[in-house]
Amino acid sequence: MSALLQLAMTFGMLSVLAVGGGTAVLPEMQTILDQRFSIDHTAFVHIYSLGQLAPGPNMMMVLVFGFQIAGLLGAGVVLLSFFLPSSILCLAVGRLWNKIGERPWRRAVQSALEPIAIGLMCSGVYAVAKAAFVGPLTVGLGLIVFGLLLRTRINPVYLILGAGGLGALIMHLTGVR
Repeated sequence: MSALLQLAMTFGMLSVLAVGGGTAVLPEMQTILDQRFSIDHTAFVHIYSLGQLAPGPNMMMVLVFGFQIAGLLGAGVVLLSFFLPSSILCLAVGRLWNKIGERPWRRAVQSALEPIAIGLMCSGVYAVAKAAFVGPLTVGLGLIVFGLLLRTRINPVYLILGAGGLGALIMHLTGVR
C-alpha cells in the first residue's frame, strides 16, 4: 500500500475517533506513527511540542508528520484526511442536535459523553508525558512548569520556551542527555 493511501486511512480513522478534540487520539496516533511510519516517541514529542507553540490550532502539527513521511503531498493528504471527516461529522451532528431541540435524552447523551471525552484527553496527556519525561531533569522541569501554570497567569508559551531553554542550558553545562 502506498504511503499516501496509508496516511489517508490512518488520519481519516483518527479524525472520526477524536472525541473531545485531537488530544484524545494522541496515544493511538503515537503508536501508529511508530509502528507504520517509524516516527519514534522522541520525534513525536518534539513535533507535538512544536504544534503547541505554533499559532493556530495545535493539531495542525499532524501536517508535519505527513510532510516527514511523504513530503508536501503527504502534508496535504494528512490535512484533508484528518480535518475533513471530523468537520463533516460535526456539521451533520450539530444540525441534528439543533433539530432535536430539548428532548429529555439529549442531556443524558451529553452527560455520558463528557467523562469519555475527558478520559480520552487525559490519556493523550499521559502518552505525551510518558514519552517526554526521560529523566530527573525533564520530570523536574515538567513539575515546575505545572506548578507555575496552576499558581500564576504566565502565558504557557513563555513557560514552555523558558523550560526548554533552561533544560538545554543545563544539559549543555552538565553533559546530561
